Amino acid sequence: MKIIIAIDILDGKCVRLTRGDFSKKKIYNENPLEMARQVEDHGLEYIHLVDLDGARKRHVVNHRILEELAVKTSLKIDFGGGIGSYDDLKIAFECGATQVTCGTIAFSDPSLFLEWMTEMGPDKIILGADCKGRKLSTEGWMKDSDTDVISYIGNYQSQGVKNIICTDIDRDGMLQGPSTELYKEILNIPGLNLIASGGVSSINDIDILRETGCMGVIAGKAVYEGKLTLSQLSRLC
Repeated sequence: MKIIIAIDILDGKCVRLTRGDFSKKKIYNENPLEMARQVEDHGLEYIHLVDLDGARKRHVVNHRILEELAVKTSLKIDFGGGIGSYDDLKIAFECGATQVTCGTIAFSDPSLFLEWMTEMGPDKIILGADCKGRKLSTEGWMKDSDTDVISYIGNYQSQGVKNIICTDIDRDGMLQGPSTELYKEILNIPGLNLIASGGVSSINDIDILRETGCMGVIAGKAVYEGKLTLSQLSRLC
């Protein structure tokens, strides 16, 4: 199981939001590289780097931070936030992203998203399918829809998408446990590599997600608040 550490960037700093609310941000580190090096020093391999400025502006903003982390660490970086055009996609990969997560563009322009997946390969592109009450949310979680997240994922799976990150926004930053039942339903769809995000607060949560069949888990606030340590997480790899 992949243990992935979330590093969310806003105004150049590592922050965490609560339920995606930009008014409820908390700064944890002024230096994203310092945080990334801590992850690497503990033997962890993966980070989920989110450009929150980009998510709001619908174009990549913090690509220089991505580039710095890619050059100065050996971490495998999944980059998301603000991938709104082919230029954004190219910038992300040119700056060192291992994979890129696309959320809003996959919802607003499915044919373009599938073109990117065909060009880059299905292992390079992750579908971001984040939801509130099982309804898809986009544009940095600021826009809700009536689209059922499970049907949405199933439709994309039938078109060759296999890598998914799903965040239950209502649980994000709440440290109240992940949406296990939601993930069980998603994993009834065959052939998916599902990364769970939101609510993880303990080793037990991670064990349950592993038993559920999730390929990976993203840990964010639990790490920054000391509920989970990088040392603990490194022993799970």
